[in-house]
Amino acid sequence: MAWTLERLKEGLERFYEVHGKYPTSQEVDTFEHLPSSRQIQRRFGGLVNLKKQLGLKGPSDYTKGAHSSDRARRINERAHRIEKEVYNYLIDIFGVEFIHREYFFTDDKRVRTDFFVYAMDGNFSVDVFYAENRHSFLGCLNSKMRTYGNKLMLQYPVIFLQMNPDITQEEVRDILRQKKNKLLKYQNVMIFKQFKEYCTGKAPLNIKG
Repeated sequence: MAWTLERLKEGLERFYEVHGKYPTSQEVDTFEHLPSSRQIQRRFGGLVNLKKQLGLKGPSDYTKGAHSSDRARRINERAHRIEKEVYNYLIDIFGVEFIHREYFFTDDKRVRTDFFVYAMDGNFSVDVFYAENRHSFLGCLNSKMRTYGNKLMLQYPVIFLQMNPDITQEEVRDILRQKKNKLLKYQNVMIFKQFKEYCTGKAPLNIKG
């Protein structure tokens, strides 16, 4: 069945009913009642132009103006909150003196990790992120894999810690299984529950011993 303007409008309005807003291009790709964002780009010049053509109300471009500022503020607040949660957990397990927050691997500060942990059975680094959905998960992970491909990272394991509780470890395994570019040997992806199991299995550093 062809994607007529009527069907497209119905799909966009259905998304609005569920989420209280119209979708971004990434959200279009994961919504079963709409075609791909690429199809919309080819036929209508993009999602913004399509919404204008359909006469839909609400922000037409989520990358500009007040909506963009509000979204950036909410993302920053969430990032601060989840990093604090991870930090508090780590110091409970390993001790505050053995957790280095925002650790730089080079003097020019171009290669950094959120947390560097000193442990008895081997140090490791932790990079915390929050993926909105499967699409953003892949984008974040691919970016981090490139960053942590630096040869300076080879000496320590790195854990990419995904903090969205709606993305399960089973889904993470499925994504990793289907990825063409595989994780390197020292790279791992965990959700918070699995990360806690990993940390409780490690021995805190005891400088007195």
